Formats: sequence, C-alpha cells, structure tokens
Amino acid sequence: MPMHARITQFKVRLGKLEEMAEALDTLVPMMLQQKGFKSLIVLRGAALPGNTSEAPVITAITTWDSLDSLRASEENLYFYRAMARVLAFSDGFPTIQEHEVLVNEYHPGA
Repeated sequence: MPMHARITQFKVRLGKLEEMAEALDTLVPMMLQQKGFKSLIVLRGAALPGNTSEAPVITAITTWDSLDSLRASEENLYFYRAMARVLAFSDGFPTIQEHEVLVNEYHPGA
C-alpha cells in the first residue's frame, strides 16, 4: 500500500516566524500518537508566488502509511488543535494538498 503525504503551506505574519516554529514544535507529541503517522518535515521558504510582502512561507509535510490514515487524522481533534495553534501566526488560511508518495528514502543517521 503506498504512503501518502499532506503538504500544508502557511504564509507567516511578519515578525511571527519564531512563534510559528514554536507552535509547530509543540504539535509533535500529538502527531506521534496518530495512527499511521510516519514523519514530519517543516520547511521555511520565500514568499509565495504573487505575494509582494516579505512574509516567509512555512511548508509542513507529513507522511502517512495510507490515504485512510491521512484522512482519519483530519477527523481527529488533534488536527483542529494544530490548525488553531498555527493559524494564530498565519496570514490567512493555509493551502492544503494530498499527495501519493512515489519515492521515500530517509536515513535519520546520515
């Protein structure tokens, strides 16, 4: 069964990057309790295309053992708690996409 990923992009309010990172970090213990959760990576990038502000963009990528697990996580209270925490530092609602993982190779010791 192929793995699946949720990719969420947040436009961070100016001056709130550190608080956003802290809020995301506090979510890790909750995510580890979710059935089918495999990994989380959070990236900081430049502004989104068409965005003229200096606000950074945070991209959070979670991987799941199946599409069912990914979607079930959205029905869990943790998902809404997570959104509430990070939305406090976000400018607008994030973009959220689901993807099938074609290649997955991760070496934590490398």
